[in-house]
Amino acid sequence: MQNQAMVMTDVRKFELCNVSMPEVGTDELGIAVKSVGICGSDMHFYEGKAFSIFPNSLPFVLGHEAAGVVYQVGENVKDFQVGDRVAIEPGVPCGKCAFCESGRYNLCPDVVFLATPPVEGALKRYIKYPAFKTYRLPDNLSMTEGALLEPLSVGIHAAQRSGVTIGKTVAILGGGCIGLCTLLAAKAWGASRIIVCDLFDSHLNKALALGATDTVNSGTQNTVEQIMKLTGGAGVDIVFETAGSPVTAAQTSHIVGRGGTIVMVGNIMPDVPFSFRNLYKKEAEVRAVFRYCNTYPIALQAVASGRIDVKRIVSASYPFEQAQQAFDHAVDDKVNCVKAVITME
Repeated sequence: MQNQAMVMTDVRKFELCNVSMPEVGTDELGIAVKSVGICGSDMHFYEGKAFSIFPNSLPFVLGHEAAGVVYQVGENVKDFQVGDRVAIEPGVPCGKCAFCESGRYNLCPDVVFLATPPVEGALKRYIKYPAFKTYRLPDNLSMTEGALLEPLSVGIHAAQRSGVTIGKTVAILGGGCIGLCTLLAAKAWGASRIIVCDLFDSHLNKALALGATDTVNSGTQNTVEQIMKLTGGAGVDIVFETAGSPVTAAQTSHIVGRGGTIVMVGNIMPDVPFSFRNLYKKEAEVRAVFRYCNTYPIALQAVASGRIDVKRIVSASYPFEQAQQAFDHAVDDKVNCVKAVITME
């Protein structure tokens, strides 16, 4: 068995390198990787934008949305066997801190997260991974669907944090991968009206195909005015900010209705001008989302049962050897490429 990794050696440059096989520990699984999704954080690294946070991190291996087949089982692992098809949850918490013990392990200060320096990612033919953060895939789920449980978990965690239920009106600011996963989750949780806002008609058309009831092109229309018009001036019960933009973040307090909830999902680095007056006169709430916790079993069941069809967000698929072309497509054609996936035979 020869292991290979797609190593990022410079900005927008990969090299296919032979690397050693992982040494599988007693509580770990050896996994032959079969599918890896390209995430927005991966693209930030690829474009060089993440080096302000992680300087001197090259060479590096990206990829944290992954699924594969077990080829080796650690001696202490009882629930898996060779040949099992699995998805991995890419964050491994310490299991001992107050956050882990309370169930909010996504807030663990010592979490080890794939493709976050210095921890290498899953763009390899073979990896090892802790069994307790690995999930067996049912036969009716593809490897790509297994990899997409990761971004779907973000959407599900956002839906859970929002309190969305049957009859609620929702606005999603941003129609990229996370916005669409949030749409799928909000729809599954019973939202009656889902308004998706984005700059690109291609994203809005995809949102409609996935169940959005209304769309707003934020490049040609005034987002706040259009949402207020669609809701008869009341605003929406829940606003999800998924674009990671200071512009859309500032719009949230104008869009949310009285007694409503704002959920911040996107990763926004700069300071944002925000109207707290809008917030308190509506007695609205702001809640934040950091990754996810306790969502993988829910995501797995939702996809396996057919309640959520996550594979419809995929725009393109590339073989492992063409990882650079896959990343170039994802970065250079954001209008049409919502989610690119890399596959291994």
